[in-house]
Amino acid sequence: MEVLEAAKAIRSVSKFLPTPVPEQKVQTVMNAARLAMSVDNLQPWKFIVVNDEELKRRLAGACTNGRTMADAPLLIVACARMDEAVSMVGGYMNSFPLDLGVAIGHLTMAATGEGLGTSWTFAFNEDKVKAILGIPPDAKVLGLTPLGFPEELPPPAGRKHLSEILSYNKY
Repeated sequence: MEVLEAAKAIRSVSKFLPTPVPEQKVQTVMNAARLAMSVDNLQPWKFIVVNDEELKRRLAGACTNGRTMADAPLLIVACARMDEAVSMVGGYMNSFPLDLGVAIGHLTMAATGEGLGTSWTFAFNEDKVKAILGIPPDAKVLGLTPLGFPEELPPPAGRKHLSEILSYNKY
């Protein structure tokens, strides 16, 4: 699947088939995240792939509206390694949200290209997620996503027209 085709095909998937995700597909998706650009090439990320049923259930409970997350074959937890995230953006914030956002985008695009679905959630109790997975205090949890073969694909979400978001030479 071409990149633009994958971008157009991305959907937020909430229902997954119980079919296991082949390890080759997991490696492809995670390799795409690994290859993402980051500020100063610091790559301040760590991804945890969760396939244990009890851990998935507990993680779903740590998320707002995470009921269906445990039904996916896998959950992926995206973490920022704060010891490696030292660059500043605009002189006012650490680069890790941007860095992980790019990596998460790569992961989502690759998952779509592999026929898999994701549905990122950023509403969760970080302390609970850290406790469940043994994430160290100096790391930040940025998001979680189920990963699996979609049971159904929702219709495409509406998108703003390019003219609404693009300008040249001034805001």
